[in-house]
Amino acid sequence: MKMLRSRKALSPVVASIILIAVTVAVSIAVAAWMGALTFQFTATEQLQVTHVEFSPSGGASGTYLNVTISNTATSAATVSEVWVNNVRKWTGQQQIASNGNATIDVPTNWVSGSNYEIKVVTTKNNPFLYLAHAPNQ
Repeated sequence: MKMLRSRKALSPVVASIILIAVTVAVSIAVAAWMGALTFQFTATEQLQVTHVEFSPSGGASGTYLNVTISNTATSAATVSEVWVNNVRKWTGQQQIASNGNATIDVPTNWVSGSNYEIKVVTTKNNPFLYLAHAPNQ
């Protein structure tokens, strides 16, 4: 009977080694999971309207806005809509590469001397705003 009481299943050293190994394995798994989340969050879109040209059609108004968009993000972005003064004026699929530019011709009957709010919307529903002023003719 005395022999059964003095036996230990694991020595304290072996138990400590097992606990350390489990802790390291769990920390590696958590680090890998957090790293994957970081890549998803850093792949955000960042567009910027760099120039708006009001195309003249003769007279005091025009028919097109030539909107130049720059992608300053590290991944490509796709423009799906362009709104002018809260009215959707263009719908399509214009992909812009990372550090690239694109120009979209937006049909708009603009008036000389007026202000216009241009909103570019991506396929991920991210809006990017720009304020432009039509030239006086």
